[in-house]
Amino acid sequence: MTLTDSKEITVRFSEVDSMKIVWHGNYLKYFEDGRESFGLKYNLGYLDVYSHNVMIPIVRINCDYKRPLVYGDDLIVETRYIPTEAAKIVFNYTVSRKKDGEVVATGSSIQVFLTPEGDLLLNSPEFYTGWKKKWGIE
Repeated sequence: MTLTDSKEITVRFSEVDSMKIVWHGNYLKYFEDGRESFGLKYNLGYLDVYSHNVMIPIVRINCDYKRPLVYGDDLIVETRYIPTEAAKIVFNYTVSRKKDGEVVATGSSIQVFLTPEGDLLLNSPEFYTGWKKKWGIE
């Protein structure tokens, strides 16, 4: 089963640079918006995770820029959960311009599980294993 979520965002004036295109760092914020929307849809949001005494920092993020976005563009961030047996959460992203469907950026992120003290968990927490079973991922 593939778990995906789509989030629509309108480019705000504060997100464009002096060349009148979306500043490259904002794409990582769009990915964050996608992760947050995914988490709300599938009960894997930050507050859901924190309620189990676990933190999930990003340890790797990648963005490939294809085409520019400009102020006022509507975009769609598609967030896809990528199953893995390792104790981590992996997402792939596709950012498309809504009016023509053109892909403007793609990317991925990896998050790991930490204790509140900052220790790396080498095995998936019990709540996450249960979450994966609920969605038919294992």
